Amino acid sequence: MRIVSGMRPTGKLHLGHYFGVIKNWVKLQEEHETFFFVADWHALTTGYKNISALHENIEELMVDWIALGLDPQKSVLFIQSKVKEHAELYLLLGMITPKSWLEWNPTYKDLKYNLLRISDLELMIKNSIRDIVKEVVAKLPYKVEDFELLEEQLVDDMAQSIIKGIFEGYLARDILREINVSKRDFYETDTFGFLGYPVLQAADILIYKAKGVPVGEDQLPHIELTREIARRFNYLYGETFPEPEALLTPTSKLPGTDGRKMSKSYNNAIYFADSKEEVQSKVMKFFTDPQKLRKGDPGRPEICPVFFYHKIFTEEVTVKQIEEDCKKGALGCVDCKRMMFERLEAFLEPIREKRQKAKENIKQIKHAFLDGSHTASKIARQTLEEVRERMNLV
Repeated sequence: MRIVSGMRPTGKLHLGHYFGVIKNWVKLQEEHETFFFVADWHALTTGYKNISALHENIEELMVDWIALGLDPQKSVLFIQSKVKEHAELYLLLGMITPKSWLEWNPTYKDLKYNLLRISDLELMIKNSIRDIVKEVVAKLPYKVEDFELLEEQLVDDMAQSIIKGIFEGYLARDILREINVSKRDFYETDTFGFLGYPVLQAADILIYKAKGVPVGEDQLPHIELTREIARRFNYLYGETFPEPEALLTPTSKLPGTDGRKMSKSYNNAIYFADSKEEVQSKVMKFFTDPQKLRKGDPGRPEICPVFFYHKIFTEEVTVKQIEEDCKKGALGCVDCKRMMFERLEAFLEPIREKRQKAKENIKQIKHAFLDGSHTASKIARQTLEEVRERMNLV
């Protein structure tokens, strides 16, 4: 099976990236024909203003991929922007993709509101208008087939209109001062590239006629949109693209040092580029059971991020002993963290060594990605020739 996936170069990789994505990619490359690309164009959809570190981030991503086990002898590893055919197919698919498909994409609005830090404001507005919308729907002079669906659609549309009204000045501007977001922020986030990035994503997949795309559950709407675009193209111009299947990635949502999802934006991540001393410092600051204040207090390992790490990095027999000792109050959090650090460091040390070797051989790695880009481009050109012929552009 031909499989395609990519990753935006937004900085060094951390443990969450490995257990959420890379570990599965390494497995897939042993069993399938795999194409993995550095999605530098995608990085511009939300980070078009902050490009100073883009080259460095691309290099760091390549180094991390090699250190974590992706092999240019087993996978086609390439840079998205080096394969210009992606851009042409993006343009052609954009011609046939209804704008409403992109606006209905749930990730589009969610990501935009998260970037602007107005998700809480949206939720407050929705809660305040929900009862009013119910009354309106109940008084409609038409037969309603699905009350809940219509209500939800109206609540969502009204909330978005009210938010737009806040930024346009239809409501008091005190709200903008409270959330510290300006009208300029609102509209500068709403770019054509940001709205259309799912079409570029579809082009990334369809140009290789991929049969499978490894994704997490949050990416399922994008794969379905890709399938819709493929179906529409095939209907309009003749059978050309297979409809790719989403390969749900078996992920472990690794918590960060504060117990939340590991993320660069939360400043709670353990990076593969971290030194042994940096990792130890982060581990010793880990969030634990807030009710276990002293060593003798009984703990709740099921809610403790440190114990979650033990389940991944520590042998099963020891994990059971740690669980029992924690519940009985026989094991303190400091000792538990020290044990976890030893197991975690045993996992990280060989990767750190491979990473250092990869950095020393960065020229060869760049050549490998350039070769991969040439290989990808040959396949992409073949697809584009067929697409142009189908669309009567030849």
